[in-house]
Amino acid sequence: MHGHRMFKLAVGLAALGLGQTALRAQDSKGGTIEADGTVVVPSFKLPPSIYTSEEAKKALPRTPADPEAGMFRALASGRVGEARKMMPQLMGARLKRLTEMYGVTTRATEIAGVPAVYATPVKAIPTANRKKIMLNLPGGGFVMGVAGGTGMVESIPLAALAQVEIVSITYRQAPDAMFPAASEDVVKVYRELLKTHKAQDIAVFGCSAGGLLTAEAMAAFQKEKLPLPAAVGIFCASADARWGGDSRAFGRPFQALPSNDAPRRYFAEGDLTDPLASPVLDTAVLKRFPPTLLITATRAMEMSAAVNTHRELVKAGVDADLHVWDGLGHAFFYDIGLPESKEAFAVMTTFFRKHLRLK
Repeated sequence: MHGHRMFKLAVGLAALGLGQTALRAQDSKGGTIEADGTVVVPSFKLPPSIYTSEEAKKALPRTPADPEAGMFRALASGRVGEARKMMPQLMGARLKRLTEMYGVTTRATEIAGVPAVYATPVKAIPTANRKKIMLNLPGGGFVMGVAGGTGMVESIPLAALAQVEIVSITYRQAPDAMFPAASEDVVKVYRELLKTHKAQDIAVFGCSAGGLLTAEAMAAFQKEKLPLPAAVGIFCASADARWGGDSRAFGRPFQALPSNDAPRRYFAEGDLTDPLASPVLDTAVLKRFPPTLLITATRAMEMSAAVNTHRELVKAGVDADLHVWDGLGHAFFYDIGLPESKEAFAVMTTFFRKHLRLK
Protein backbone atom coordinates (compact mmCIF):
# COMPACT_ATOMS: atom_id res chain seq x y z
CA MET A 1 0.00 0.00 0.00
CA HIS A 2 2.81 2.33 0.91
CA GLY A 3 4.39 1.84 -2.55
CA HIS A 4 1.03 2.46 -4.25
CA ARG A 5 0.51 5.73 -2.37
CA MET A 6 4.03 6.88 -3.30
CA PHE A 7 3.36 6.09 -6.95
CA LYS A 8 0.12 8.13 -6.94
CA LEU A 9 1.94 11.01 -5.27
CA ALA A 10 4.68 10.92 -7.88
CA VAL A 11 2.12 10.91 -10.72
CA GLY A 12 0.31 13.84 -9.13
CA LEU A 13 3.49 15.87 -8.76
CA ALA A 14 4.47 15.09 -12.37
CA ALA A 15 1.03 16.19 -13.58
CA LEU A 16 1.32 19.39 -11.55
CA GLY A 17 4.72 20.09 -13.11
CA LEU A 18 3.40 19.46 -16.61
CA GLY A 19 0.43 21.68 -15.95
CA GLN A 20 2.67 24.52 -14.80
CA THR A 21 4.82 24.06 -17.92
CA ALA A 22 1.71 24.23 -20.10
CA LEU A 23 0.53 27.39 -18.33
CA ARG A 24 3.92 29.03 -18.87
CA ALA A 25 3.80 28.12 -22.57
CA GLN A 26 0.32 29.63 -22.86
CA ASP A 27 1.41 32.78 -21.07
CA SER A 28 4.39 33.33 -23.37
CA LYS A 29 3.93 34.96 -26.75
CA GLY A 30 4.24 32.13 -29.26
CA GLY A 31 3.80 31.70 -32.97
CA THR A 32 1.07 29.91 -34.88
CA ILE A 33 0.80 26.74 -36.96
CA GLU A 34 -1.08 26.86 -40.25
CA ALA A 35 -3.36 24.17 -41.65
CA ASP A 36 -0.62 22.55 -43.74
CA GLY A 37 1.76 22.39 -40.78
CA THR A 38 3.71 25.54 -41.64
CA VAL A 39 5.00 27.13 -38.44
CA VAL A 40 4.92 30.91 -38.16
CA VAL A 41 7.92 31.43 -35.90
CA PRO A 42 7.73 34.16 -33.27
CA SER A 43 10.50 36.72 -33.07
CA PHE A 44 13.33 35.46 -30.89
CA LYS A 45 16.98 36.12 -30.11
CA LEU A 46 19.69 33.85 -31.49
CA PRO A 47 22.79 34.24 -29.33
CA PRO A 48 26.22 32.99 -30.42
CA SER A 49 26.52 29.25 -29.93
CA ILE A 50 28.35 28.08 -26.82
CA TYR A 51 30.08 25.56 -29.12
CA THR A 52 31.85 28.14 -31.30
CA SER A 53 35.30 29.51 -30.57
CA GLU A 54 35.83 32.97 -29.13
CA GLU A 55 37.38 33.95 -32.46
CA ALA A 56 34.24 32.86 -34.30
CA LYS A 57 32.02 34.76 -31.87
CA LYS A 58 34.05 37.93 -32.45
CA ALA A 59 33.86 37.40 -36.22
CA LEU A 60 30.05 37.19 -36.27
CA PRO A 61 28.57 40.23 -38.07
CA ARG A 62 27.24 43.05 -35.90
CA THR A 63 24.99 44.40 -38.66
CA PRO A 64 23.07 42.41 -41.31
CA ALA A 65 25.30 41.78 -44.33
CA ASP A 66 24.01 39.89 -47.37
CA PRO A 67 26.83 37.73 -48.79
CA GLU A 68 24.92 37.38 -52.07
CA ALA A 69 24.28 41.12 -52.53
CA GLY A 70 27.19 41.62 -54.91
CA MET A 71 26.05 38.73 -57.09
CA PHE A 72 22.49 40.08 -57.20
CA ARG A 73 23.75 43.55 -58.15
CA ALA A 74 25.92 42.14 -60.92
CA LEU A 75 22.99 40.16 -62.33
CA ALA A 76 20.69 43.18 -62.17
CA SER A 77 23.24 45.44 -63.88
CA GLY A 78 23.93 43.00 -66.69
CA ARG A 79 27.68 43.34 -66.05
CA VAL A 80 28.40 39.90 -64.61
CA GLY A 81 31.24 39.22 -67.02
CA GLU A 82 33.12 42.34 -65.93
CA ALA A 83 32.55 41.59 -62.25
CA ARG A 84 33.70 37.99 -62.69
CA LYS A 85 36.95 39.07 -64.36
CA MET A 86 37.68 41.42 -61.45
CA MET A 87 37.31 38.72 -58.76
CA PRO A 88 41.02 37.77 -58.60
CA GLN A 89 41.94 41.46 -58.32
CA LEU A 90 39.30 42.16 -55.67
CA MET A 91 40.51 39.19 -53.65
CA GLY A 92 44.17 39.90 -54.32
CA ALA A 93 45.20 40.88 -50.80
CA ARG A 94 43.58 37.81 -49.26
CA LEU A 95 45.06 35.46 -51.86
CA LYS A 96 48.53 36.96 -51.41
CA ARG A 97 48.27 36.35 -47.67
CA LEU A 98 47.14 32.77 -48.27
CA THR A 99 49.99 31.97 -50.66
CA GLU A 100 52.53 33.35 -48.18
CA MET A 101 50.89 31.65 -45.20
CA TYR A 102 50.74 28.23 -46.82
CA GLY A 103 53.73 28.31 -49.16
CA VAL A 104 51.90 27.72 -52.43
CA THR A 105 52.51 29.05 -55.94
CA THR A 106 49.79 29.53 -58.55
CA ARG A 107 49.80 29.55 -62.33
CA ALA A 108 47.02 30.27 -64.78
CA THR A 109 46.40 28.13 -67.85
CA GLU A 110 43.60 26.44 -69.81
CA ILE A 111 42.47 22.83 -69.85
CA ALA A 112 40.36 21.76 -72.83
CA GLY A 113 39.59 25.42 -73.44
CA VAL A 114 38.41 25.98 -69.87
CA PRO A 115 40.28 28.64 -67.79
CA ALA A 116 42.20 27.01 -64.95
CA VAL A 117 44.60 27.87 -62.14
CA TYR A 118 47.00 25.39 -60.54
CA ALA A 119 47.92 25.64 -56.85
CA THR A 120 51.24 23.89 -56.17
CA PRO A 121 52.98 23.52 -52.80
CA VAL A 122 56.41 25.20 -52.68
CA LYS A 123 57.67 22.41 -50.47
CA ALA A 124 58.73 19.37 -52.52
CA ILE A 125 55.70 17.17 -53.13
CA PRO A 126 56.26 13.59 -51.90
CA THR A 127 57.06 11.25 -54.79
CA ALA A 128 53.92 9.18 -54.18
CA ASN A 129 51.77 12.32 -54.45
CA ARG A 130 53.17 13.61 -57.73
CA LYS A 131 50.92 11.42 -59.87
CA LYS A 132 47.84 12.55 -57.92
CA ILE A 133 45.72 15.62 -58.57
CA MET A 134 42.63 17.26 -57.14
CA LEU A 135 40.07 19.13 -59.24
CA ASN A 136 38.41 22.07 -57.50
CA LEU A 137 35.11 23.51 -58.68
CA PRO A 138 34.92 26.97 -57.05
CA GLY A 139 31.89 28.48 -55.36
CA GLY A 140 30.04 31.59 -56.46
CA GLY A 141 26.34 30.88 -56.89
CA PHE A 142 26.86 29.62 -60.47
CA VAL A 143 27.50 33.28 -61.27
CA MET A 144 30.79 34.44 -59.70
CA GLY A 145 32.82 31.23 -59.39
CA VAL A 146 36.36 31.99 -60.59
CA ALA A 147 39.41 29.73 -60.48
CA GLY A 148 41.71 32.61 -59.57
CA GLY A 149 39.26 33.99 -57.01
CA THR A 150 37.09 31.82 -54.79
CA GLY A 151 38.86 28.79 -56.23
CA MET A 152 42.15 29.79 -54.64
CA VAL A 153 40.56 30.42 -51.23
CA GLU A 154 39.57 26.76 -51.32
CA SER A 155 42.63 25.30 -53.07
CA ILE A 156 45.64 27.04 -51.52
CA PRO A 157 45.23 25.80 -47.92
CA LEU A 158 44.30 22.27 -48.97
CA ALA A 159 47.15 21.97 -51.51
CA ALA A 160 49.67 22.85 -48.80
CA LEU A 161 48.13 20.69 -46.09
CA ALA A 162 47.60 17.62 -48.28
CA GLN A 163 50.85 18.18 -50.20
CA VAL A 164 49.24 17.64 -53.58
CA GLU A 165 48.66 19.76 -56.67
CA ILE A 166 45.15 21.17 -57.07
CA VAL A 167 43.68 22.65 -60.24
CA SER A 168 40.67 24.96 -60.08
CA ILE A 169 38.57 25.85 -63.13
CA THR A 170 36.27 28.68 -64.18
CA TYR A 171 33.31 26.79 -65.63
CA ARG A 172 30.52 28.46 -67.61
CA GLN A 173 27.86 30.15 -65.48
CA ALA A 174 24.74 32.31 -65.57
CA PRO A 175 23.62 34.49 -67.17
CA ASP A 176 25.87 33.64 -70.14
CA ALA A 177 25.22 29.91 -69.88
CA MET A 178 22.59 27.77 -68.20
CA PHE A 179 22.42 24.25 -66.78
CA PRO A 180 24.05 21.88 -67.70
CA ALA A 181 26.86 24.02 -69.17
CA ALA A 182 28.99 23.86 -66.01
CA SER A 183 28.77 20.07 -65.89
CA GLU A 184 29.77 19.89 -69.55
CA ASP A 185 32.90 21.93 -68.78
CA VAL A 186 33.78 19.67 -65.85
CA VAL A 187 33.43 16.63 -68.12
CA LYS A 188 35.79 18.20 -70.69
CA VAL A 189 38.41 18.99 -68.07
CA TYR A 190 38.08 15.57 -66.41
CA ARG A 191 38.52 13.81 -69.77
CA GLU A 192 41.74 15.76 -70.26
CA LEU A 193 43.01 14.90 -66.78
CA LEU A 194 42.31 11.22 -67.47
CA LYS A 195 44.88 11.38 -70.28
CA THR A 196 47.65 11.91 -67.73
CA HIS A 197 46.16 10.50 -64.52
CA LYS A 198 44.32 7.35 -63.50
CA ALA A 199 40.82 7.88 -62.14
CA GLN A 200 41.91 6.50 -58.76
CA ASP A 201 44.54 9.26 -58.60
CA ILE A 202 42.00 12.08 -58.99
CA ALA A 203 39.69 13.67 -56.42
CA VAL A 204 37.01 16.29 -57.09
CA PHE A 205 35.68 18.84 -54.61
CA GLY A 206 33.97 22.20 -54.39
CA CYS A 207 32.27 24.63 -52.04
CA SER A 208 28.77 26.10 -52.38
CA ALA A 209 27.82 26.06 -56.09
CA GLY A 210 31.03 24.12 -56.65
CA GLY A 211 29.93 21.55 -54.07
CA LEU A 212 26.64 20.97 -55.85
CA LEU A 213 28.48 20.89 -59.17
CA THR A 214 30.79 18.21 -57.75
CA ALA A 215 27.75 16.01 -57.11
CA GLU A 216 26.31 16.85 -60.53
CA ALA A 217 29.63 15.96 -62.13
CA MET A 218 29.40 12.45 -60.67
CA ALA A 219 26.05 12.03 -62.42
CA ALA A 220 27.47 13.49 -65.65
CA PHE A 221 30.52 11.19 -65.52
CA GLN A 222 28.20 8.20 -65.19
CA LYS A 223 26.14 9.38 -68.15
CA GLU A 224 29.33 9.71 -70.21
CA LYS A 225 30.53 6.30 -68.95
CA LEU A 226 33.71 7.78 -67.50
CA PRO A 227 35.55 6.10 -64.60
CA LEU A 228 34.75 7.84 -61.34
CA PRO A 229 37.40 9.57 -59.21
CA ALA A 230 38.78 8.20 -55.96
CA ALA A 231 36.84 10.58 -53.73
CA VAL A 232 34.70 13.72 -53.74
CA GLY A 233 34.12 16.61 -51.36
CA ILE A 234 30.73 18.33 -51.29
CA PHE A 235 31.33 21.37 -49.11
CA CYS A 236 28.76 24.02 -48.11
CA ALA A 237 26.33 22.24 -50.44
CA SER A 238 24.51 19.00 -51.22
CA ALA A 239 23.62 16.75 -54.14
CA ASP A 240 20.25 18.51 -54.42
CA ALA A 241 19.74 21.56 -56.64
CA ARG A 242 16.47 22.32 -54.84
CA TRP A 243 18.42 23.46 -51.72
CA GLY A 244 15.38 22.45 -49.64
CA GLY A 245 14.52 21.59 -46.05
CA ASP A 246 14.25 23.53 -42.82
CA SER A 247 17.51 25.42 -43.20
CA ARG A 248 16.36 26.81 -46.56
CA ALA A 249 13.71 28.69 -44.53
CA PHE A 250 15.82 29.76 -41.55
CA GLY A 251 19.27 30.24 -43.10
CA ARG A 252 18.87 33.89 -44.06
CA PRO A 253 16.68 34.92 -41.09
CA PHE A 254 19.43 33.52 -38.84
CA GLN A 255 21.63 36.24 -40.41
CA ALA A 256 18.97 38.91 -39.80
CA LEU A 257 18.17 38.90 -43.54
CA PRO A 258 14.81 38.46 -45.26
CA SER A 259 13.97 35.05 -46.71
CA ASN A 260 14.74 34.52 -50.38
CA ASP A 261 13.23 31.47 -52.06
CA ALA A 262 14.20 32.49 -55.59
CA PRO A 263 15.79 29.60 -57.55
CA ARG A 264 19.35 29.92 -58.81
CA ARG A 265 19.48 31.79 -62.11
CA TYR A 266 21.68 29.05 -63.60
CA PHE A 267 18.82 26.55 -63.28
CA ALA A 268 16.12 28.87 -64.69
CA GLU A 269 15.70 26.69 -67.78
CA GLY A 270 16.38 23.36 -66.08
CA ASP A 271 14.40 20.71 -64.23
CA LEU A 272 15.57 20.58 -60.60
CA THR A 273 14.34 16.99 -60.32
CA ASP A 274 16.61 15.84 -63.16
CA PRO A 275 19.27 13.53 -61.64
CA LEU A 276 21.89 15.53 -63.56
CA ALA A 277 20.81 18.53 -61.44
CA SER A 278 19.85 16.70 -58.24
CA PRO A 279 21.64 13.32 -58.11
CA VAL A 280 20.19 12.75 -54.63
CA LEU A 281 16.88 11.89 -56.29
CA ASP A 282 18.29 8.89 -58.18
CA THR A 283 19.42 5.96 -56.02
CA ALA A 284 21.04 4.21 -58.99
CA VAL A 285 23.26 7.26 -59.56
CA LEU A 286 23.94 7.80 -55.87
CA LYS A 287 25.06 4.27 -55.14
CA ARG A 288 27.95 4.63 -57.59
CA PHE A 289 29.32 7.73 -55.85
CA PRO A 290 32.90 7.38 -54.64
CA PRO A 291 33.69 8.01 -50.93
CA THR A 292 32.15 11.39 -50.15
CA LEU A 293 32.89 14.07 -47.54
CA LEU A 294 30.18 16.61 -46.72
CA ILE A 295 30.85 19.76 -44.69
CA THR A 296 28.23 22.27 -43.51
CA ALA A 297 27.18 24.38 -40.51
CA THR A 298 23.98 24.88 -38.54
CA ARG A 299 23.31 28.46 -39.71
CA ALA A 300 23.92 27.68 -43.37
CA MET A 301 21.03 27.54 -45.83
CA GLU A 302 22.31 24.26 -47.29
CA MET A 303 22.52 22.36 -44.00
CA SER A 304 19.24 20.42 -44.34
CA ALA A 305 20.02 19.41 -47.92
CA ALA A 306 23.55 18.36 -46.94
CA VAL A 307 22.28 16.26 -44.03
CA ASN A 308 19.70 14.63 -46.29
CA THR A 309 22.33 13.95 -48.97
CA HIS A 310 24.46 12.17 -46.39
CA ARG A 311 21.44 10.15 -45.29
CA GLU A 312 20.65 9.09 -48.87
CA LEU A 313 24.29 8.25 -49.62
CA VAL A 314 24.49 6.01 -46.55
CA LYS A 315 21.21 4.32 -47.54
CA ALA A 316 22.73 3.71 -50.98
CA GLY A 317 25.75 2.02 -49.39
CA VAL A 318 28.26 4.80 -50.10
CA ASP A 319 31.17 5.52 -47.76
CA ALA A 320 30.06 9.02 -46.71
CA ASP A 321 31.23 11.32 -43.92
CA LEU A 322 29.30 14.35 -42.64
CA HIS A 323 30.81 17.11 -40.48
CA VAL A 324 28.62 19.92 -39.13
CA TRP A 325 29.92 22.95 -37.22
CA ASP A 326 27.50 24.57 -34.80
CA GLY A 327 26.71 28.28 -34.83
CA LEU A 328 28.48 29.04 -38.10
CA GLY A 329 27.19 29.94 -41.54
CA HIS A 330 27.70 29.21 -45.21
CA ALA A 331 31.30 28.65 -46.36
CA PHE A 332 32.58 29.51 -42.87
CA PHE A 333 36.06 28.17 -43.63
CA TYR A 334 36.67 31.04 -46.07
CA ASP A 335 37.74 32.92 -42.92
CA ILE A 336 40.96 31.00 -42.49
CA GLY A 337 41.69 32.68 -39.15
CA LEU A 338 38.95 30.78 -37.33
CA PRO A 339 39.89 27.65 -35.37
CA GLU A 340 36.87 25.97 -36.94
CA SER A 341 38.28 26.70 -40.41
CA LYS A 342 41.53 25.03 -39.50
CA GLU A 343 39.52 22.08 -38.19
CA ALA A 344 37.57 21.89 -41.46
CA PHE A 345 40.73 21.89 -43.60
CA ALA A 346 42.23 19.26 -41.31
CA VAL A 347 39.15 17.08 -41.85
CA MET A 348 39.46 17.55 -45.63
CA THR A 349 43.17 16.71 -45.53
CA THR A 350 42.63 13.52 -43.53
CA PHE A 351 39.81 12.42 -45.83
CA PHE A 352 41.68 12.97 -49.09
CA ARG A 353 44.91 11.52 -47.73
CA LYS A 354 43.04 8.32 -46.98
CA HIS A 355 41.12 7.96 -50.24
CA LEU A 356 43.79 9.35 -52.62
CA ARG A 357 46.45 7.40 -50.71
CA LEU A 358 48.54 10.51 -50.19
CA LYS A 359 51.78 10.51 -48.22
